[in-house]
Amino acid sequence: MAKTTTKSAKKPAAKAATKPAAKATKPAAKASGASTKSATKAAKPAAKASAKSARKAVAKSGKKPALTLSMLKPSVNNMCVRVFARAAGLDHSETDVWGHTRSPEYMARNPAHLTPMIEDKGLPRGVLWESCAIMQYLANKHGLEKLYPKAPAKRAMIDSAMFYLIGTLYPYVARATYPVLNFPQYAGEVGHSDAHPDKKAEAQKAAIEAIAEPLEVFHSFFRNGKPFIGGKNPSIADIRLAATLEFLAAIDYALPQWAKEYMTAIEKKLGKAYAEPAADVRGYIAYVKSQAAA
Repeated sequence: MAKTTTKSAKKPAAKAATKPAAKATKPAAKASGASTKSATKAAKPAAKASAKSARKAVAKSGKKPALTLSMLKPSVNNMCVRVFARAAGLDHSETDVWGHTRSPEYMARNPAHLTPMIEDKGLPRGVLWESCAIMQYLANKHGLEKLYPKAPAKRAMIDSAMFYLIGTLYPYVARATYPVLNFPQYAGEVGHSDAHPDKKAEAQKAAIEAIAEPLEVFHSFFRNGKPFIGGKNPSIADIRLAATLEFLAAIDYALPQWAKEYMTAIEKKLGKAYAEPAADVRGYIAYVKSQAAA
């Protein structure tokens, strides 16, 4: 697992499910922050021995990590890059930018005011956002073929799975879960409008019902009998999918058995690299649920 240096742009308000890392009513960009202990034990770390040795050498030398990640802890979009960086064994630092994504300083670098965002000297503009693009770039730069194969046909399937997720599955997940998570919904949609609450509830229900179809596509087409989309080992598409499915706990969505086993297998395979970022998402969901039940 990659050792990370974590900075906080704003003092988190709490730990685990009882105290939120930020007010649920003021989400920034696509999520907010919180933390908790993972419910599952971490298994074998995914980082290679050589990567561990390199990280230790950097730590001893006192050098600043070359890669900086700006993130928001409860967001599954952010979670997947946090998992990836750890699983890949990349030496990096994390900065919690809760409440700062629209600051002049942040927007001067990132006019889209989105997270996650990495800062890397090799980039033409110095920064890069969008989770899938970040994972693709870093996998290419560091030759991480296990996570992102170079063979054109295999890579095309990984890309297709990720694009299908962000273009089809994730919009359904967002419409279904954002009202519960207290995240801002997208302009132009019923949830963002002044429509009657009944209409909003109908739209949310329709989104929940629509999730089953793309979910089955991942099972029958992209996995096609394999443990993961990437084959024997999780790929960047698997990390993106597993992270996305974490949000469905917010609405107590009845995941099919294969999906439950799939998520368990990924966490077991990646160990703490997955469990630690997942704990922040799960903690925020638990907090939101506790507030709704109060």
